[in-house]
Amino acid sequence: MATVFARLGRLVAHRPRTTVVVWLVVAALGYAFAVVGLHGESVFDRVTTGEPTVPGSESVEGRDLLYASQDGGTSVTLVVSGVDPADEAVATALADARTELATIPGVEAVVDPLALPGGVTNPAAAPLVARDGDGFLVVVDVAGSLTPVARDAAIADVADRLRAVPDDLRAVAPDATGVVGGSRLIVQEITTQVREDLRSGEALTLPLALVVMVLVFGGFLAAAMPMAGALASIAGGLATVLGLTYLLDVDSSVVNVVTVLGLGLSIDYGLLVVSRFREELHHLVADDGGRAARRRRGDGAVAAAVERTMATAGRTVAFSAVTVAIAICSLLVFSPAILRAIGAAGLTVVLVAAATALTLVPALLTITGRRLLRPGLLARVPGLRAVLARTADARTTDGLFSRLAARVQRRPWLVLGGSAALLALLALPLTHLEMRSSTTALLPTDSTQRAFVETLAREYPAATSAAVTVVAETTLEEGAAWAARLAGLDGVASVDEAGVAGSYVVIGVRPDTADPGDEVARGVVEQIRALDPGFPTWVTGQAAAQIDFVTALRDGAPLAAAIVVLATLVLLFLMTGSFVLPVKALLTNLLSLAASLGVLVWAFQEGHLAGLLDFVSAGGIETFVVALVAAFGFGLAMDYEVFLLSRIKELHDEGMPTDEAVRVGLQRSGRIITSAAAIIIVVFAGFMTGRLLVIKEVGFALAVAVLIDATVVRLLLVPATMTVFGRVNWWAPRWAKRLHTRLDLSH
Repeated sequence: MATVFARLGRLVAHRPRTTVVVWLVVAALGYAFAVVGLHGESVFDRVTTGEPTVPGSESVEGRDLLYASQDGGTSVTLVVSGVDPADEAVATALADARTELATIPGVEAVVDPLALPGGVTNPAAAPLVARDGDGFLVVVDVAGSLTPVARDAAIADVADRLRAVPDDLRAVAPDATGVVGGSRLIVQEITTQVREDLRSGEALTLPLALVVMVLVFGGFLAAAMPMAGALASIAGGLATVLGLTYLLDVDSSVVNVVTVLGLGLSIDYGLLVVSRFREELHHLVADDGGRAARRRRGDGAVAAAVERTMATAGRTVAFSAVTVAIAICSLLVFSPAILRAIGAAGLTVVLVAAATALTLVPALLTITGRRLLRPGLLARVPGLRAVLARTADARTTDGLFSRLAARVQRRPWLVLGGSAALLALLALPLTHLEMRSSTTALLPTDSTQRAFVETLAREYPAATSAAVTVVAETTLEEGAAWAARLAGLDGVASVDEAGVAGSYVVIGVRPDTADPGDEVARGVVEQIRALDPGFPTWVTGQAAAQIDFVTALRDGAPLAAAIVVLATLVLLFLMTGSFVLPVKALLTNLLSLAASLGVLVWAFQEGHLAGLLDFVSAGGIETFVVALVAAFGFGLAMDYEVFLLSRIKELHDEGMPTDEAVRVGLQRSGRIITSAAAIIIVVFAGFMTGRLLVIKEVGFALAVAVLIDATVVRLLLVPATMTVFGRVNWWAPRWAKRLHTRLDLSH
């Protein structure tokens, strides 16, 4: 198998400029499609937002029945505060705005309590007047028959005019303020925040990642190569997300997730390839007394180094990419659309990241050639020389990592037990994990739309939809009679009067809680679903959607886990020829993943880091984040497992005893793993500075996962377990050994 990658390296080394030009065109097209789109719509214009749902579930069917029975219109609402709605002067001042709103193309109706006969004394005005009497609502309905472009234009015009209403009232109500909101505006604010978080995250992480790589490589030239691969991967990922939007609904957070994954994996793989190339080139220089360093690329020295690099590091990248891809592909077996979208986009990013590492980076190395052997400009700066001497490539077999491995090998059982106990302790909070499906709670606390929704819930409860909605296929009389029974359920505060929507009866149930997704609301949903009213019913709402999503995760988890476990065992056997090492890797990675999720629960669900990371806990972890972190976290853990095991296996095949192979292998790969981990932590941490809660959760969880895996697992637990097992590490049945030898998968 190594010969396949050697031939690929030889091919790239002979046509490096062609390879680079091809990637430049691919990256340019990727960014062009993502920004401009196929029909003038960028990827940010086409992504959607909202609570994660499960196609075909009861909550989605009930929601769809409601939408189908309505005309598809939308509304824009102004919450006016600091105004006495009973003041006749206010009604007079509002008249012109009401008239102008009604003349905007696409507006069907303008509703406010001051326009009703008798004003605020009219019983119909009650839902539109603030509970504390210090404000009122102006609701503008936009027709559902408009084209998407006309609808968005109408919403924008209505929102602009509504924002000017407080100024119209200021002459008679000096303290008048207003907040404009609505479902479309909430979507726009979330997608806008995604774009801003993406921009700010990249602006922070790319320079920091470059600095870390400069310290690792000792100069800008080598450090720039993994970054080139990362930029190409991001372009491919964004173009893929755009394509997916034409096949299914893609949540806006997928854009950030794809960017983070593309950055991290590309830098990981590029770092490995560049480091191995420099090592191989140094060996060539040493073998001929340094003459290769003075030759031109045409003499074959650089091409030989590229070929050797691809035969070793290239093979490792390929195995790693396949294991990560399989872990991410496990998301495709789940029914929620958001997980399928992340799985499909993530798979593409992994493949593009591997492709850049196997073609673009070797091409750049070929073009750069011998210059990578020379000290960079930074190495000539006083003070930096000593730092770079410690952080740049280390080719010795004796160093920090080998000494650490030797200490672990002196007390392997103690290190193994201590490491396992630490990981188990970190995983404890996972035992009381709560999963949530939030919408505006994902927005920062100073968000306009979040303030709008919270004000509506606090001051205008009658104007808001019930947290639990029941859609019934029956008569209004039977529906009303059944609604009276629902009022007696545990946790129900009140039940709205049954209404008609098309051919269905709609009943709003208000749980006795201010949180639409907490345990009380979920309990109400489960009680209603357990009833048999004698006619078809569908229960929908946030709590119902959460229950359906968690159920979908539980239903899909066994198949997803089976795919990942089986594929991991097979791939690691193909790489190592051992039956023991794959099982050990699987168990240690699962323990590491559990610890990472436990820290996530402690930080976000329990809110221990709310002040430090600037967020308000939603009372749980977003439903799809748990599945995403499990897939990505396991994939990244396997990434580093492959990095380390491939080097240990290579040394063992050369005749080294297991303990020595572990020490030297950790010394040779430990710097790569810790450097790659430091860079990817920087990348993930950069997205923790974003303002959307879900992006903070993903960035934090994956940063913690990489930190735990690159330190406790790779530097302590793996050397300890391999020392304990000794020669048993390489055990496999004879038939399996023969199969492995026949497949020729060794370096």
